[in-house]
Amino acid sequence: MKLATLKQGGRDGTLVVVNRDLSLCQPVPDIAPTLQAALDDWAVAEPELRVVYEALNSGHARHARPFDQADCHSPLPRAYQWADGSAYINHVELVRKARNAEMPPSFYTDPLMYQGGSDSFIGPRDDVVAEEAWGIDFEAELTVVTGDVAMGTVPAEAAKHIRLLMLVNDVSLRNLIPNELAKGFGFFQSKPASAFSPVAVTPDELGDAWRDARVHLPLVVHLNGRLFGKPEAGQDMTFDFGQLVAHVAMTRELEAGSIVGSGTVSNKQGGLWGSSIEHGGVGYCCLAELRTYETIEQGKPSTPFMRAGDVVRVEMFDRDGHSIFGAIENRVVTPGD
Repeated sequence: MKLATLKQGGRDGTLVVVNRDLSLCQPVPDIAPTLQAALDDWAVAEPELRVVYEALNSGHARHARPFDQADCHSPLPRAYQWADGSAYINHVELVRKARNAEMPPSFYTDPLMYQGGSDSFIGPRDDVVAEEAWGIDFEAELTVVTGDVAMGTVPAEAAKHIRLLMLVNDVSLRNLIPNELAKGFGFFQSKPASAFSPVAVTPDELGDAWRDARVHLPLVVHLNGRLFGKPEAGQDMTFDFGQLVAHVAMTRELEAGSIVGSGTVSNKQGGLWGSSIEHGGVGYCCLAELRTYETIEQGKPSTPFMRAGDVVRVEMFDRDGHSIFGAIENRVVTPGD
């Protein structure tokens, strides 16, 4: 099943069911006016939403309308929780290697996690507004949306509470990060509003690509129309989504509608710096990794961070080449433009 939120009807938008090929949608006010409302009463709402989904796919929906991804907000325009992990340890290893820092052993057994701002996300086709001097970067990731998760839930059980999956561009302001981390209190200004995919999908929609609480498909990133990365999301994921959700729930319960991210998707490719597209590899999901590769190989980075007018596109396709979540496409503008 595929769900989206249109930019109409208030802060939390209007929930629509979207057909499989992303061409049609239907509002469902009698079932749930918003996605959060559906998640709050998932046991009742989910089967009713599926009836609408099947009708859209079979051509029998009575109130179908054309679906335009440009009309979408993030599926959850705001959320009770946005916790982002760093499940791809290759990403951490690479960054630390560039500054000759060792990896603490705990990084391989205990997920890294930070709490992002969830009071306001931007839409999948909205602009990223930031100063170039802040070091604007994209981070292409996968996320899950949970139902209620009790405190202390173990990973195998936590995975059963995953209701939906989405893509995210977790925008990072790299030049603001060092001073923030130096204070010992984590990210804040360096992590502005993220943008999620136009469509959220139930795990079963992925078929056999969803297994072991991982998504086994490439995540495709274009920068200014050129392929930048296509790493396999199911490879090199040290911690699966069940482990990530359980990590968040270790000391607290999670409410329905909580979002948990994978962190930047990154493949090892036989060596920490062997995956650039130009060298025949799978590329990257953020500029920071490419710049780190350049630092290791050349002594300094040569690729700049994003500038005004730059556009990043993040998408995932099924085995037949069909877009699953729709595309995130964010353009950078500076404040006041």
